[in-house]
Amino acid sequence: MIGIGIIGLGTVGTGTYRILTEHAALIRRRTGLDLRVVRVAEVDARKLKGKGLPRDIVTSDAMELIRDERVHIVVELIGGMRPASDFISAALGLGKQVVTANKALLAERGDELFRLAAKKGSEIGFEASVCGGIPVIRAIRDGLVGNDFSYILGILNGTSNYILSRMTDEGISFAEALKDAQRKGYAEKDPTFDVEGIDAAHKLSLLVRLAFASPVTMDRITTRGIAKIDPVDIGFARDFGYKIKLLAIAKKRGAGIEARVEPAMLPVNHPMSSVNGVYNAVYIVGDMTGPNLFYGKGAGSDPTGSAVVSDIVDIAKRISRAGGKGARGFAAAGRFKEGRASSVPYYLRVMAKDTPGVLSKISGILSKYRISISAVTQQGRKLSGYVPVVMVTHDAPEAGLMKAKKEIDALSLTKGESVHIRIEEGNL
Repeated sequence: MIGIGIIGLGTVGTGTYRILTEHAALIRRRTGLDLRVVRVAEVDARKLKGKGLPRDIVTSDAMELIRDERVHIVVELIGGMRPASDFISAALGLGKQVVTANKALLAERGDELFRLAAKKGSEIGFEASVCGGIPVIRAIRDGLVGNDFSYILGILNGTSNYILSRMTDEGISFAEALKDAQRKGYAEKDPTFDVEGIDAAHKLSLLVRLAFASPVTMDRITTRGIAKIDPVDIGFARDFGYKIKLLAIAKKRGAGIEARVEPAMLPVNHPMSSVNGVYNAVYIVGDMTGPNLFYGKGAGSDPTGSAVVSDIVDIAKRISRAGGKGARGFAAAGRFKEGRASSVPYYLRVMAKDTPGVLSKISGILSKYRISISAVTQQGRKLSGYVPVVMVTHDAPEAGLMKAKKEIDALSLTKGESVHIRIEEGNL
């Protein structure tokens, strides 16, 4: 028998407990493992109501659970930095195996915890930390281990994807779509982590570490959110054959890695363009397999609980074979080296006076920074004498585009700040 201790009985903890108890016979039949939840730690008594937990396995003291000799695998599902990091460190210090869904903690302090795990001969399972029920961590680490990866494209946050899907399908504003997401429980009261790209950046940092053996801190990931996306730009994107998505992007750039999270346009025929609502997807390119697409539910009690259980089973198999010790550590990562920003096409919308010569002035500034235009349209309702001038450029360096944008915005013939959106062709 392998004993499981669950710290935190919130949404994910409840799903994990339910799967381990209701599907115990199924798991035993498929794996030959006898997995039993022997302790559950929860400080909020309200979360225990109606769960049917035996009284003798419940405690409000997580350290009591960690010290319990019957607990072989400690499952941390409370989230946040502290005390989660203290609990994981304590469990690893005792040589126990750990499973967590805590992407923020791993993104910020993962290297420290992985070093401790290696020192103690333990393992940290974290499949549930990226894309809920999609087994992308295991696919990169195991199924695709023989590949040299060059490109990762991810839709890693279901809340932002739901908001953009509603804006695209119904033409509503960001504020309206956000209110709807909050009403349906997809967005928190404070949605900052989701809509500003922070949650996706945490997840991308873990994917970069796995796929490129390169640890990346949050300050090295260019991160922009979706709050400034306007239905007008979604409409123009459609006219040019694109969809706007919040994309997590990682590319090999020479000896370095370019990592960024930002709203970007994808061709409508790219498989990631059809990922809508609260679903997540990861598109990853290996040198041996070419493109691989992983798609599914990125959050929720059962999908995320399923990913937690997959880690528990994976670690339990190694414990069973190794006589009580986990047999696999986490691959060592070298120093992160930031790659230069890739040159890509850009969408640029400028509110300009409806007078002759405006387009030539704008194109002249772009030409000054060696940015050429592949498509242009000037249409839409005139507002106080100004109309939207919309352009798609050929591949352009981001630094040059930002300098050109600053000069364009300073013209007396333009109004307000112009809008630029990266176009990611998606390596089809």
